[in-house]
Amino acid sequence: MSTSSPAEGNGTGTIPELVIISGMSGAGRSTAAKCLEDLGWFVVDNLPPALIPTMVDLGARSQGNVARIAVVVDVRGRGFFDSLRESLNGLAAQKVTRRIVFLEASDDALVRRFESVRRPHPLQGDGRIVDGIAAERELLRELRGDADLVIDTSSLNVHELRAKMDARFAGEDEPELRATVMSFGYKYGLPVDADLVVDCRFLPNPHWVPELRPFTGTSEEVAAYVFNQPGAKEFLDRYTELLQLIAAGYRREGKRYVTVAVGCTGGKHRSVAMSERLGKRLAAEGVETVVVHRDMGRE
Repeated sequence: MSTSSPAEGNGTGTIPELVIISGMSGAGRSTAAKCLEDLGWFVVDNLPPALIPTMVDLGARSQGNVARIAVVVDVRGRGFFDSLRESLNGLAAQKVTRRIVFLEASDDALVRRFESVRRPHPLQGDGRIVDGIAAERELLRELRGDADLVIDTSSLNVHELRAKMDARFAGEDEPELRATVMSFGYKYGLPVDADLVVDCRFLPNPHWVPELRPFTGTSEEVAAYVFNQPGAKEFLDRYTELLQLIAAGYRREGKRYVTVAVGCTGGKHRSVAMSERLGKRLAAEGVETVVVHRDMGRE
């Protein structure tokens, strides 16, 4: 799975691709790592960050036997975790192709998971589970901001998380940029894994049109109503242009995944119709795009 030829090491061989898996304890790091292992990646769990460059160098000396390495890095490393930034800077200097996958989940979901297995959070000490979760979020804040891919597992089961990982890593020819366009309802909360969020509530709500209320934004009737409103088509055109500019920058920076969240009040009409059209526009621009409707059918 590669879009270009891997970089060459210092006369020692081909530098392997590297994926760093991190995120909140209980959010599914082990499942994500197991998925990559099943896809043929060489996976190392809980490797001290200072040893990541060594692991990459060993892969380069393997004569192609270790072409893809996934490393799970988390707060179990405690003091070792502080050296992650230095290791990442060193990898950049070596021109290593690396990506960071960050597993996220809501506090409620994490508390339920820890309580179900009757295990303490690794950072809670003598406090409560929520104290450990808060400490971990603060510790991982900067890494989350640097992540190439953030996956919110709050409402995902193991099979759904594996499907998301497969969708991003199973293909032999990975596109330059993948986009997920996600409609959502503000009354259900912002998607925590969104890179970009845009609001469609400036458009009249089809919910208040009795004959349209039962339908969703995927229907021709609702879509026609939404895009006949003043500003709707202009908004789609201009936001598509903005995303083209952002996508070009992401490509230059090596960012391969982006999640665009489109919101309205309930996530049923306006955001759904806009997401469908936006997804088609991005696909026409050569961006591999998946459209997801998070809250449709939830009311």
